[in-house]
Amino acid sequence: MTGRPATIGQLRGSGWASVPVKEEVRRNAAARIAAGRPVVRGVLGYDETVLPQLENALLAGHDVILLGERGQAKTRIIRSLVDLLDEETPVVAGSEINDDPYHPVSRAARDLVAEHGEDTPVEWVGRDQRFGEKLATPDTSIADLIGEVDPIRVAEGRYLSDELTLHYGLVPRTNRGIFAINELPDLAERIQVGLLNVLEERDVQVRGYKVRLPLDVLLVASANPEDYTNRGRIITPLKDRFGAQIRTHYPLDVDTELEVVRQEWKPPALGGVRVDVPAHMAEIVASITHEARRSASVNQRSGVSVRLSVANYETLVANAVRRALRLGEPDAVPRVSDLEALASSTGGKVEIETLDDSEGGAVVEGVVRTAVLTVFRRRCRIDDYRPVLAGFDGGEAVNVGDDVPSAEYLAVLARFPALRGPVASLAGSETPAAVASAVELVLEGLHLSRRLNKHAVGGRASYRTRG
Repeated sequence: MTGRPATIGQLRGSGWASVPVKEEVRRNAAARIAAGRPVVRGVLGYDETVLPQLENALLAGHDVILLGERGQAKTRIIRSLVDLLDEETPVVAGSEINDDPYHPVSRAARDLVAEHGEDTPVEWVGRDQRFGEKLATPDTSIADLIGEVDPIRVAEGRYLSDELTLHYGLVPRTNRGIFAINELPDLAERIQVGLLNVLEERDVQVRGYKVRLPLDVLLVASANPEDYTNRGRIITPLKDRFGAQIRTHYPLDVDTELEVVRQEWKPPALGGVRVDVPAHMAEIVASITHEARRSASVNQRSGVSVRLSVANYETLVANAVRRALRLGEPDAVPRVSDLEALASSTGGKVEIETLDDSEGGAVVEGVVRTAVLTVFRRRCRIDDYRPVLAGFDGGEAVNVGDDVPSAEYLAVLARFPALRGPVASLAGSETPAAVASAVELVLEGLHLSRRLNKHAVGGRASYRTRG
């Protein structure tokens, strides 16, 4: 015999053994752990917190619910679990619900095995076909999750009491696989009861007809902690179904936040323009998100997603690229003055705790200023800038803006020689665009440290001594 087994008899002769899906996942997870590989891919910042709990749950064979605010990689974790299924698995040929050749559960598969015995044909399905996912909404129905009577099959002459009239829903179609429900508390209570029946009691009633469905499913769900813990949003028996409740979280530090951003960011492919994001500007973007998560003016119950950092990073780069294209410059390097462009990418991702919508902009501006000052203090010693401040004593002023050509900032260094050292250490490059970015951070940092005055009009700003 060559190739994969094509019948139940050949399958039995090959030595293939049927195991429950949780045992299959446990076996593959154990192999990854033993090899020093992560059980899920593309998830950063969870090595010491979430992932050990997840590994325990999988090794214990538990159904899992992930609790966390938006943008904490819950869906990514759930979808990555598919990799812990075997690459291919045999099912009864033509089965709608991945019937185990040795233990079929659907009426159609049982009849086929009864008729053909060891000659019953089998087919092989990939791991992706054994994963089902549903976003819970108030209008989700039993038909969506469990099934419904198919009127076409009834019209063909079958009785309503015949199991063959059923059109199976998502859960049965994920038999011998992983079924995921996102935002579980949004399911209506009666739907939660139906889901519990099919997962725990192994039966379900569809239009008064009771069907026994001994399904083999690993259930994984996600929920917002506030919704999940509020009384009445989820029935207690379904909550009790989960053996593991794992709390996710946002990146705990700026460096991890930046790792996530760089993983998700796709550099723009534009001929003739080189994109370079200085470390201080990338750090400001991540710090904006962290400051928003600490702000009393931002709704922390809805969370501040890592998507804010990614979107702001993309917008910052886009504004720098737009300037380079308009001015014909070869390098696109973001500056502090580009941060004003983040209003569009921040507004929809941060919920402000205020009754007056007009105050939202002021809250975001305050968060941005705090982030810039934090990064300036982290990277610069204020005492090192006394010679720079002395250069402003004669009433000198420096004009900046997101549309100011980079070459003009080189002229600033000629007028203020004391700026050369601090700027060189920040710029990391001698290109005019990199110098411009460093100059703006120094000036804005000195302003936010109350060492320089700033007068802003539109997209332009002027820095001069306080007096």
